[in-house]
Amino acid sequence: MKRISIVLLMAAVVAFSSFTLLETWKLDKAHSQLGFSVTHLGISDVSGYIKSFDVTIKAEKPDYSDAVVELTGDMASINTGIEMRDNHLKGPDFFDAVKYPTINFISTGLKSAGANKYKMTGNLTFHGVTKPITLDLWYRGTAANPQSKAPVAGFQVTGVIKRTDFGIATGFPAAMLGDDVYIKADGEFGK
Repeated sequence: MKRISIVLLMAAVVAFSSFTLLETWKLDKAHSQLGFSVTHLGISDVSGYIKSFDVTIKAEKPDYSDAVVELTGDMASINTGIEMRDNHLKGPDFFDAVKYPTINFISTGLKSAGANKYKMTGNLTFHGVTKPITLDLWYRGTAANPQSKAPVAGFQVTGVIKRTDFGIATGFPAAMLGDDVYIKADGEFGK
């Protein structure tokens, strides 16, 4: 009986020591942005952003090397600063925001690329097409919010996707509209 109790106690200790707490970090929308740029006529870049988006990060490790990132963006909230262009981008020539109202990304893995830097792989669903992509993720650190004293973590994501891989603006030649879409997202997150 004593031997069974010791075995059960050891099993409980092993189970408890292997238990880790999964933390969920939520986006601080006031200190975050999801931007993009694309080349126009081969001579200039046109930039914009998705105004309405949400991201959560779930991780167990303090360096976020096991993080899972999930993003959803509202394509009707696209903004380039020119209303006429924004309306065209929301239409069927480009994003077709009525038919495909959201852009979604779910990470599938992180590989170290230096101190606090990672190659983040994941599945991007955009314009009704889901494809694996790789982005650069930089964990910029954690600080205490001066007002609430709560921890805040900062991340930056950069990368390039091809618009034609997602069936976007296929009627526009590359000489008119670049195929590479540059992504830059900055976010602050709190628990």
